[in-house]
Amino acid sequence: MPDYIEELNEGQRAAVLYNDGPSLVIAGAGSGKTRVLTYKIAYLLENGYDPWSILALTFTNKAAREMKERIARQVGIERAKRLWMGTFHSVFLRILHAEAACIGFTSQFTVYDTADSKSLIRSILKEMKLDEKVYKPGVVQARISNAKNHLVPPSGYAANKEAYEADCAVRMPAIREVYRRYWERCRQADAMDFDDLLFYTYLLFRDYPDVLARYREQFRYILVDEYQDTNYAQHSIVLQLSQEHRHVCVVGDDAQSIYSFRGADIDNILGFSKTYPDARVFKLEQNYRSTQTIVSAANSLIEKNRFQIPKTVFSENKKGDSLGVFQAYSDVEEGDIVANKIVELRRKQNYSYSDFAILYRTNAQSRVFEEALRKRGMPYRIYGGLSFYQRKEIKDIIAYFRLIMNPNDEEAFKRIINYPARGIGATTVGKIVEAASANGVSLWTVLCEPLTYGVKFSGGTVNKLQAFRDLIQGLTEMSVMKNASEAGTEIIRRSGILQDISADSSPESLGKQENVEELVNGMADFCAQRLEEGNSHVSLGDFLAEVSLLTDQDSEHDDTAERVTLMTVHSAKGLEFRTVFVVGMEEGLFPSNMCGDSPRALEEERRLFYVAITRAEELCFLTYAKSRYRYGKMEFGSPSRFLHDIDARLLALPQEMKMARMVDGRAENFRKQMGEKLTSFAPRRLRPLAESKDISQAPSSTSESENSFSTAGLRAGQKILHERFGVGHVLRVEGSGDNTKATIHFDNAGDKQLLLRFARFKVVDD
Repeated sequence: MPDYIEELNEGQRAAVLYNDGPSLVIAGAGSGKTRVLTYKIAYLLENGYDPWSILALTFTNKAAREMKERIARQVGIERAKRLWMGTFHSVFLRILHAEAACIGFTSQFTVYDTADSKSLIRSILKEMKLDEKVYKPGVVQARISNAKNHLVPPSGYAANKEAYEADCAVRMPAIREVYRRYWERCRQADAMDFDDLLFYTYLLFRDYPDVLARYREQFRYILVDEYQDTNYAQHSIVLQLSQEHRHVCVVGDDAQSIYSFRGADIDNILGFSKTYPDARVFKLEQNYRSTQTIVSAANSLIEKNRFQIPKTVFSENKKGDSLGVFQAYSDVEEGDIVANKIVELRRKQNYSYSDFAILYRTNAQSRVFEEALRKRGMPYRIYGGLSFYQRKEIKDIIAYFRLIMNPNDEEAFKRIINYPARGIGATTVGKIVEAASANGVSLWTVLCEPLTYGVKFSGGTVNKLQAFRDLIQGLTEMSVMKNASEAGTEIIRRSGILQDISADSSPESLGKQENVEELVNGMADFCAQRLEEGNSHVSLGDFLAEVSLLTDQDSEHDDTAERVTLMTVHSAKGLEFRTVFVVGMEEGLFPSNMCGDSPRALEEERRLFYVAITRAEELCFLTYAKSRYRYGKMEFGSPSRFLHDIDARLLALPQEMKMARMVDGRAENFRKQMGEKLTSFAPRRLRPLAESKDISQAPSSTSESENSFSTAGLRAGQKILHERFGVGHVLRVEGSGDNTKATIHFDNAGDKQLLLRFARFKVVDD
């Protein structure tokens, strides 16, 4: 037996050595999955398998590259180089290039990337005279992609009554015709998109048995990584290739299946033993990454899922600390709590910035944590995404703000003159730019008086430019009369941006809506804070000045420096950190309100939380806010049900949650005694931004008339509870009447000077 086999634990060794038939390796978080895959391939190479007879499929080039490097260390570089190892798309592209003639393509066919695909769809929509505001190219592309990933050709899509009804429901009944034309145009252009690489491989094997037989004979052993992430097409192709010899090994963890929105189907791994009745199941249950406490907490969470392959993950690492649960009074204080905890751990335990990760459910949540870290001069990076103020939809809105405050801003002008689309093309903008340059004036000046500067446009173009000018001038006049929050929400509504990003419910559009909602929240919070500090009118210019500093800092970082990592939980899969903060643990946020009443969707949210917890090696903290700005006003929420799914003995709970658990426990015991069947409660539904009340009309939480907090007779030494900053102690009170101010030291937000007539707090004791 090779020496490296001795490095494996009992479960890993059994999975590596069994090669007599189909096998399913359930690899718990941190259980050494990659080691098993690489050693299994090395073992096959040393036991009669030629490199080219092994097909190993992964989901990322990085994973394939790392595995190949590890295998090369065991069996040599030359043998490792000859393996058929790579992503599904790269391996199938290689096959399709060799067999292209069978399916009517040349061997030099082009592969369209996402931009190419979208461009072709846009051309087809134009030819069909379909409105792009209704038939958004990205949405049409996603629907065609979904059909292909389920192996549905244009003819099948056109014949599918449910698909047609779904398209009609979103006012896009012509998608089936767009799909047909798109399919035909790709064939005419001798081109395939990424989804075609799967679809045509399946069709090749289905329609040409001799070709399938040849590849079955070549690939004597098939291995698939991250099997829980496979879609229907990938699962079907693996079945085609392995159906006869049945030498197939798939590795994955059903508890980490979190990509259904990308087409991943958890039933592929849950039903593997039904697809291959003679399959052996191996479970890798020892976690080498995390403390015993973290592993036990994750186990107690995921056992609440009904649809799963049971396993008991354990760790022989040190026991470790309980998972800390922090309650914040607001999302602002939540950011301060996390930032302060990082400062504390760096000071007391010598942690580096790169030891910390802040994980959130939605990208929009990054804003408050970015601002809390910036306030303390702490470096950070957004992993797998952009900093909040660098996101396109935010930059578009900020460009409107900039042009309204300064109509001579050339870059803002060019960015938004045709966004949302209003029929002002590049040729028209080019004429304006040329005239402005020739006459030494701004683009706005030319727009207002084109004939003065020798620019002539057609009647239709003149009307479009006039409409844009009237829009900006109207918004400028409005912004003078309102505070930054009110003006901002009105601009977002009247500009058409809100309508543009709310036209569909794709994950991309929902993310944009969440980001815009968070900008509205940030503006409301900005105005509320400035009002409490004594600024009676907070203008749009004040907000822009603040934002310009934040966006400037975005570009000033050293990629080699250590930084705190901020990312969504989806982006965190496969990564690990010494300390992890899982933030925003509230109903309607995590689990997402998008779950509705779907048990399967709720179980995926629970798996997502499981992934978040198991990223932590030593410390894990869970935070939630009792209130946060939503839709531009303060809303109150409740802790996530998932916090109640974790064994309380493994949590360091705030006193309020301890009391709630005690009450919940007594109520549960009573129901059991009464013989009632316990059921999960339905998630609290929060309205999405697109369905919310007109955001420009949302009442401001800073209105003096709404202030129900008692501030009379405030004096130094008192303890208070503030709506956003949490618990604080009064240091001094100065002034009189409406000008009375208090300087307060907050436990998490530091010192603040507040104008009492606008301050939102109450005295909690003397």
